[in-house]
Amino acid sequence: MAAATGALTALAALAGLPSPSLFAALVVGLAVALRGPASELPPPAALTGQAVLGVALGSYVRLATLTEAARHWAPVLGVTLATLALSLGAGVLVARLGRVDLPTASLGMIAGGASGIVAMSHELGADDRLVAIMQYLRVLVIVVLTPILYGLLGGGGHAHGPHGGGGGGPGPVLAWLALILVSAGVGVPAARRARIPAGTLLGPMLVSGVITVTGILGGARVPGLVQGVAFAVIGLQVGLRFTPESVRRAGRLLPLILGGTLALILACGLLALALAPLAGVSRVDAYLATTPGGLYAVLATALGGGANTTFILAVQTLRLLAMVLAAPVLARRLAAFGRRRASPVA
Repeated sequence: MAAATGALTALAALAGLPSPSLFAALVVGLAVALRGPASELPPPAALTGQAVLGVALGSYVRLATLTEAARHWAPVLGVTLATLALSLGAGVLVARLGRVDLPTASLGMIAGGASGIVAMSHELGADDRLVAIMQYLRVLVIVVLTPILYGLLGGGGHAHGPHGGGGGGPGPVLAWLALILVSAGVGVPAARRARIPAGTLLGPMLVSGVITVTGILGGARVPGLVQGVAFAVIGLQVGLRFTPESVRRAGRLLPLILGGTLALILACGLLALALAPLAGVSRVDAYLATTPGGLYAVLATALGGGANTTFILAVQTLRLLAMVLAAPVLARRLAAFGRRRASPVA
């Protein structure tokens, strides 16, 4: 599985797919699951993959990002809450029309943090196979549409400084190793003691965010290769759970999921029209800031076109973190609501 995942990852990267190792591992795991008896990754491997992903998500936060968001806190907060509400609305529609349980449909339609949502969905009682398909279908659509719509909207030509994500490599080996070990070593036990849902991912994410913002380790980040391995572990974890029936079910739901995704993109585009005058940015920058996910594709487009990448990254990053943090609470509430609706007494 490791050899096949490595080969497919290289092909997916050449094709320009986002998170190529996760896509490749998902396909490999699916192929193995459909050909043989049910199997799963060893629990330590799956937990390590989630913890490393949490550290990587937390390292997105930068002081420049927080400063830019603070300058426009009201519209940024409004857009984040509105996007969360739109995501939940789309999830409710998919649940009703496709006869999918509410936690699965809602987590699948949450706009942002696809890898984090997929990693925690099984622990939250959702069908992580459907969640993965819904999340990454949305990311693929955004990857394809973003450069096209950016050009149609007249993007480019207004250069800005580099984005707040911090350029350069991940830093010295000892620095990024310390970031991972400290964030995971402190975050996972603390999250478990506090009984935080999906604490294996959220605990390291919060600790990593604090370390990154304070600059204790000099801006260390998780290297791309290490992130790729973590993505691959999560992809295999999800792919190995597929069955022939789940594949057929996902195929039947594809038109509905695609329709919900396009409706969500359109609704977020309307949010951009409101955000632009409130934050004092162009409509093109506001569109890139409100695109529901696809962070890497959005940043690539923004950097290539000279957009206001600091503002775009501020909105996208804070929304990503908000979605990942809100997902466990929402999943538990929606599951309880679904049980009450199904009760004969209710």
